[in-house]
Amino acid sequence: MKRIDCFVPQGNTQTAEALKAESEVSKVVFAKDVLTKTSTIKDIAAQAEAPFTLIYTKATALSFVNFALERMLQIAEDAGAAMVYADHFNDQGNAPVIDYQLGALRDDFDFGGLLIYRTSALKEAVARMDVDYDFAALYDLRLKVSQKGVLEHINEYLYYEIEADTRKSGEKLFDYVDPKNRGVQIEMEKAVTQHLKDIGGYLAPKFKEVKFSDEPFEYEASVVIPCKNRHQTIGDAIKSALSQKTDFKYNVIVVDDNSDDGSVDIIKSFLGDEKLIYIAQDKTYHAIGGNWNAALHHPKCGRFAIQLDSDDMYSDEGVVQKFVEAFREQNCAMVVGTYRMTDFHLNTLPPGIVDHREWTPDNGRNNALRINGLGAPRGFYVPLLRQLNFPTTKYGEDYAVGLRVSREYQIGRIYDVVYNCRRWDHNSDASLDIEKVNANNLYKDRIRTWELKARIALNKK
Repeated sequence: MKRIDCFVPQGNTQTAEALKAESEVSKVVFAKDVLTKTSTIKDIAAQAEAPFTLIYTKATALSFVNFALERMLQIAEDAGAAMVYADHFNDQGNAPVIDYQLGALRDDFDFGGLLIYRTSALKEAVARMDVDYDFAALYDLRLKVSQKGVLEHINEYLYYEIEADTRKSGEKLFDYVDPKNRGVQIEMEKAVTQHLKDIGGYLAPKFKEVKFSDEPFEYEASVVIPCKNRHQTIGDAIKSALSQKTDFKYNVIVVDDNSDDGSVDIIKSFLGDEKLIYIAQDKTYHAIGGNWNAALHHPKCGRFAIQLDSDDMYSDEGVVQKFVEAFREQNCAMVVGTYRMTDFHLNTLPPGIVDHREWTPDNGRNNALRINGLGAPRGFYVPLLRQLNFPTTKYGEDYAVGLRVSREYQIGRIYDVVYNCRRWDHNSDASLDIEKVNANNLYKDRIRTWELKARIALNKK
């Protein structure tokens, strides 16, 4: 008996012919409409008859390594998997993917184009798809499948596909916040919110009150600038921070993590300004998270700590004032601003203004488990952060803290542009290779997994 029925996008005749040549294939069918629609997924489930169902999600040509399809079916059967996916090749070379886990809730999780479902798991999940989506159907499907079975990553290179999107990783990084995609984002949020309710991880919009302590602080606010080898930009960042106008006392804490490119000399050139505090880290490992902790626990850290990365600049002289006012007015433990994507010379880059309007008071902390960031710049209530601390990492540290804060407290928002987020060739996330992108994504998925487990446990109390 042939073990698999195959479904491909309309017009992808090359892939259809390649699949027909495979000995395990029972039939090949062109999807009746785009795969992002619920009606299309339901039609596939209705037509699927073989033990397994292959869905190829891309318009690009598919071809297999010898005996690859047999291998994927063998592992699906042996592992009892609800769905399998595999490493592969594209026109950039190797295209490894990462393991799926509880917190792998990003709607842009990269499975590759080839998905093989156990047909019984597919049909069971489709029977529970009670919302008709135009954009979120595949996302809704895999969330529902993951509730009942394992999505198994086969870390073997088993097929070829030609990747149509050849942009650098840094250019793809902000696609999920492009205002043009707002309709898509609304559907994705709806799907993940229902998933969280199904698995017990949803949090209702009830928050702890932030009781700003009477603990004395010499400074009401501190701008925190972690730095590691940023001689091209650190001067601009410090000037931006020192030029702020406030009706309270603030300072600027620059934490240098053993720069050896001349950054230290630039930092020290500003020490004539009494607002500047310079922290030189020792030779042990700190990363961005550890540098933040050094600033937070410094005796001269203010009541509120406000982010400024060493690459970036505030948009005007009133940013620190706006943040402190937002903390007080919105009674929150963390505030997130709005930024403008620019090049090194502050020319606007796509997608332009990023306001993270997917963060809402009612559902922001649930939707935060789907998206890959919470926006910038970020401000924190220091007494709370001194209890939580940042993880000692150089990626995702701010996201981890944001998720943790949002578990209990409301996160405030500033929708005015307060930050210029500069992207340039030496920027840490401007152009990453696939291994680094995967490592970053795997870590953020782990952050989500830990947070989701904590929320599920909280709901059981």
